[in-house]
Amino acid sequence: MDDWAEGDPLEVAPRLLGSVLTHGGVSLRLTEVEAYAGPADPGSHAYRGRTERNAVMFGPPGHLYVYFVYGMHHCANLVTGPDGDPGAVLLRAGEVVDGLDVARARRPGVRDRELARGPARLCRALGIDLSDNGVRPALVPGDPVPAISTGPRVGLRHAAERPWRFWITGDPTVSTYRPAAPRRSARP
Repeated sequence: MDDWAEGDPLEVAPRLLGSVLTHGGVSLRLTEVEAYAGPADPGSHAYRGRTERNAVMFGPPGHLYVYFVYGMHHCANLVTGPDGDPGAVLLRAGEVVDGLDVARARRPGVRDRELARGPARLCRALGIDLSDNGVRPALVPGDPVPAISTGPRVGLRHAAERPWRFWITGDPTVSTYRPAAPRRSARP
């Protein structure tokens, strides 16, 4: 087995930057990712243990953990190892390097740099949905990137301050940082 996904998610995440992921007739170079450390991380879907939804996270490394969020978007993580230890790396953004016409058809009217800018947009550009949960994607390590930045994770209510989001410094396809919005009560 290839060892690109084996290891702690905090080590795997920056190594994935610049790698080329191919799925659904589209290839993109990963420009932004976010690490999740399983049961030690309140931001992780595996924090409270194994469920039917997150079971793939507990399996062998190198597979996609795909979930549906807000009743409208798919997001994908690469499971890291070892088997039984539920670490994962959220695929946050990328630059389409092949299959541009396919990605444009999936996201019509969007500028090319926006095609896979954000985790839900990335999944849409690649055609990833729940049927891809558990598949092993085609991923080729890329050339070393010139500079990597790190910062807080996006949109989390718990452990967002951890600087576990990694991106290629200055890349225009990196998503915009947005902290989680405070929950509002429906009661007056």
